[in-house]
Amino acid sequence: MSIAEFDVIVVGGSYAGLSAATQLARARRRVLVIDAGQRRNRYARHSHGFLGQDGREGAAIAAEGRAQLMKYPAVRWQEGAATQAAAQDGGFSITLADGSTHHAQRLVLATGMADELPPIPGLAERWGDSVFHCPYCHGYELDQGRIGVLATSPHSFHHAMMLPDWGTVTFFLNGAFEPDAEQLARLAARGVAIERESVRAVGGKATVELRDGRTLEMDGLFVLSRLHSASPLAELLGCEMEEGPMGKYLRTDMMKATSIPGVYAAGDAARMAGSVAFAVADGAMAGAAAHQSLIFGLPA
Repeated sequence: MSIAEFDVIVVGGSYAGLSAATQLARARRRVLVIDAGQRRNRYARHSHGFLGQDGREGAAIAAEGRAQLMKYPAVRWQEGAATQAAAQDGGFSITLADGSTHHAQRLVLATGMADELPPIPGLAERWGDSVFHCPYCHGYELDQGRIGVLATSPHSFHHAMMLPDWGTVTFFLNGAFEPDAEQLARLAARGVAIERESVRAVGGKATVELRDGRTLEMDGLFVLSRLHSASPLAELLGCEMEEGPMGKYLRTDMMKATSIPGVYAAGDAARMAGSVAFAVADGAMAGAAAHQSLIFGLPA
């Protein structure tokens, strides 16, 4: 086949990638979706806040999206990890872990992010079950119960200020952050309790075990993870990054174009904070923008 084997390759078959590919498929463009099968929200039982899908399993939403996408005859699905990317002859090449290589005129990177949690025993085992990062995604289901916020950085203050709308909040500083006088006053006004003793472990449903031997039972814990790109492709292509409070993410413009002409990005990989609803919206924009660039050309 020629360099134009596909019009667009979408790397990532979760919500953002599915949304982008659907726009392109409906424009009757040849699309390849490459998916490593690692949705970021795979640890959570249910997805919330996405219009028309509230409370459904994330896997079910993704599976239905894939089934609908694959009804379009110009779409091909390839399972596997994309490990190499390069600009080539006016387009791009993507190589998979199995050594196969595919070519397209445009790329959409919907590769997602990986979460790095503090090394506290019991925390990772409860990720997505009783330990969360997004109040909008999981706060309501805690039924105004006891909520812990585990500090990881000064940005955790923002978390602690928000969460009283969902329950009674204890802010575990854990040596990661010390609020100043103004911040302490604002937290007190929101009814947030401050706990300065270090956290030793998390047990039970979400019981916080402190170094001094005390245990505080919580109905749920919120923690800001450190984010890392789940794929090396953006770095290999030379895409510019933004530095956010939780890690680096891809810099894009309003049309989801990256700094590399012909490469678009969507979903968690290209925003400071993510959700299924944001990912789907980003994907729709990236897919439409990639399609229009095939017609009108790329910016000079």
